[in-house]
Amino acid sequence: MGCSRWVCIVFVLHLIYPGLVDSNGFSDIPKKLLDFAKKSEVFDWMVGVRRKIHENPELGYEEFETSKLIRAELDKMGVKYKHPVAVTGVIGFIGTGEPPFVAIRADMDALPMQELVEWEHKSKIPGKMHGCGHDAHVTMLLGAAKILQEHREELKGTVVLVFQPAEEGGGGAKKILEEGALENVKAIFGLHVEPHLPIGKVASRSGPVLAGSGFFEATISGKGGHAAIPQHSIDPILAASNVIVSLQHLVSREADPLDSQAYFSAANLFIRFSLGFPEVRILRAVVVTVAKFQGGGAFNVIPDSVTIGGTFRAFSKESFMQLKQRIKEVIQGQAAVQRCSAAVDFLDKDKPFFPATVNDKDLHDYFQIVARDMLGTDNVKNMNPLMGSEDFSFYQEVLPGYFFFLGMQNETLTKLESVHSPYFKLNEDILPYGAALHASLALRYLLEYQPKVSLLEHNHHDEL
Repeated sequence: MGCSRWVCIVFVLHLIYPGLVDSNGFSDIPKKLLDFAKKSEVFDWMVGVRRKIHENPELGYEEFETSKLIRAELDKMGVKYKHPVAVTGVIGFIGTGEPPFVAIRADMDALPMQELVEWEHKSKIPGKMHGCGHDAHVTMLLGAAKILQEHREELKGTVVLVFQPAEEGGGGAKKILEEGALENVKAIFGLHVEPHLPIGKVASRSGPVLAGSGFFEATISGKGGHAAIPQHSIDPILAASNVIVSLQHLVSREADPLDSQAYFSAANLFIRFSLGFPEVRILRAVVVTVAKFQGGGAFNVIPDSVTIGGTFRAFSKESFMQLKQRIKEVIQGQAAVQRCSAAVDFLDKDKPFFPATVNDKDLHDYFQIVARDMLGTDNVKNMNPLMGSEDFSFYQEVLPGYFFFLGMQNETLTKLESVHSPYFKLNEDILPYGAALHASLALRYLLEYQPKVSLLEHNHHDEL
């Protein structure tokens, strides 16, 4: 052949997609889509959508109005969709309706907390707030839908839009999969806003990026009595306190002392690990947090029982399951030492265990190419794993997936609070970046995937 296979692919694409592919091949696509997303009419529309969602936050599996808004916007665009999926979810389709299929996902649910930010579009629902950026996630996916719908005739394949309920502990991703909504999807991409990363920058990594997590609750029972005669009681508060101290020691033993340090404060303990070590040591890092301690209602009465609860986290399934077993053993064993009994519940019926979020290596390489073409090499960062968790991990258990963080910090403005804070604020300038990245990852995946398959098949037939 007189030219390489890659050059031939680009030449074919130039003939088929003259509006998207130029002499630089694929590299200009992300910038063009970002320019589209930054148009005033598109940006203003996204801001309006985001503020409507923010004013009316809904908890997991209750996102009925949010789902209604999404469907109304998709109807305006002429995008087909399925609803309901997983109670309130919406699955949209843009393209040919035929393989290959690539998915982009946004979570819809809010948090059970009171917003303390005073502004024109503050939450109108007492005790509920979009304090994790999911209102922006939905908006950016709708923005991506608008971009992709503009180029629908150029898609040789199908982009699947996943508007998912109940990410915050409800395992909405698991229900999406159980209903078969992503059958035949070849890859899926997801993002999360990051208030401590400058706007225009993204960060992620290959392999483990977020930990797997689970919940536990234990009722430690003793014998109540008057505080003046504690010798006639069996004190569950003392037993629960010893349990927490023992959990601290458990975590210290489970973690690799070379790459972690244990910190203990009141009823909260966690592991913070050094992040410059090999992957095998990262996989050994674990966290147990006791965040719930309830017992007693009077100053002079020892209660009959105490309830404690919290979360546990690890980067590998093996470490996670070992930690779960040891938590149960420690709670029951230490309670018995104080002559108490303990019933341990891991709450997995209502709060399913989240696997670790593990990024596909090939998709990591692909993401870096697309993101660098849009944002520049210096704005695409490799990050260290975080002990937070994400139910995006359920998707990654069954198909290649990639999850990344999108910066929104503007250093010239007020410092942004972390997610899950009642003072969390979103920098709406982030919206075009997320929309364009979603669209670029999906569109370019199909443009690169389909021609390669076709060309390889063509060459194969020539050889026959």
